[in-house]
Amino acid sequence: MKISGFTLFSIAATFGSACAFAPSASSSQMSTTELSMSNSPSTRLQFLQTATAATAFAALTGAATPANAAKYGSFGAGSPEVLDPKSAIIDKDILESAAVQSSISALRVYLDAVKSMQSDLKANNQADVGPTLRSKFDFVKLRADLNTANTAFDEDTQRGTDRIGRLILQDITELETANKQKEGIPRSEKRLTIMTKKLEKLSKAFSDYLAFCA
Repeated sequence: MKISGFTLFSIAATFGSACAFAPSASSSQMSTTELSMSNSPSTRLQFLQTATAATAFAALTGAATPANAAKYGSFGAGSPEVLDPKSAIIDKDILESAAVQSSISALRVYLDAVKSMQSDLKANNQADVGPTLRSKFDFVKLRADLNTANTAFDEDTQRGTDRIGRLILQDITELETANKQKEGIPRSEKRLTIMTKKLEKLSKAFSDYLAFCA
């Protein structure tokens, strides 16, 4: 059977992509948050592009991920990766360290900012939350705060808090996109609904993450 040059090129490209994504042995002990956040792009657009590429690769290789792992609801119900905080194993010494406590305080500030945006949007469905997003949610600092807070948890707990952290970053990116409006054009009900739901998800995600730090 003859194989065209294009087919050979496609196979080579696929193989190259698989090698690029294959984890090295030395990285297997790293927290998934560190892998997905510390090396992730600094801009919202690059973050979404990276996430899209990873999703496409998983679909190509037929990665065995449970269907319900893509969901996140109440603890342990929507995602098997997220534990109940009561079941978490936490290193109290690390939790009480200055660095971790500083990051936890920052996470509370992020939650307050989300609630502030919810109030603004409730009072005015045309409110521009962009300035709050840009001033309060710097991706580099947010990733650093999530990574630092995560050091107090055991490996099983980190799998859940990692997932919450990734969803926080994604929802902030999507909220910023939904918030953008052309001047003089009112926000549609559909876009308002998207923003409202994103803010609800962010409020829950930050609250759930902080529940592990109590």
